[in-house]
Amino acid sequence: MANIHWIWKRMETRRRQQSEAAERRAAQDAARGIKDIEKVKRMQQRSEEMEKREQELSSQGGAALKWTAD
Repeated sequence: MANIHWIWKRMETRRRQQSEAAERRAAQDAARGIKDIEKVKRMQQRSEEMEKREQELSSQGGAALKWTAD
């Protein structure tokens, strides 16, 4: 009976270790090549907001922006 308990604890430990390793790999993959992850997320959010605004303006008839050189 003690042998089954030992095997069960070992399996649980192994699953936990594998889960932690998978989380570390995912974090490393997400950060690979990017120095400041938060900056990238902010830039993506700004880009999405700008696209959303452009879509809203175009659906309302659009506010045509005019370029003027003074």
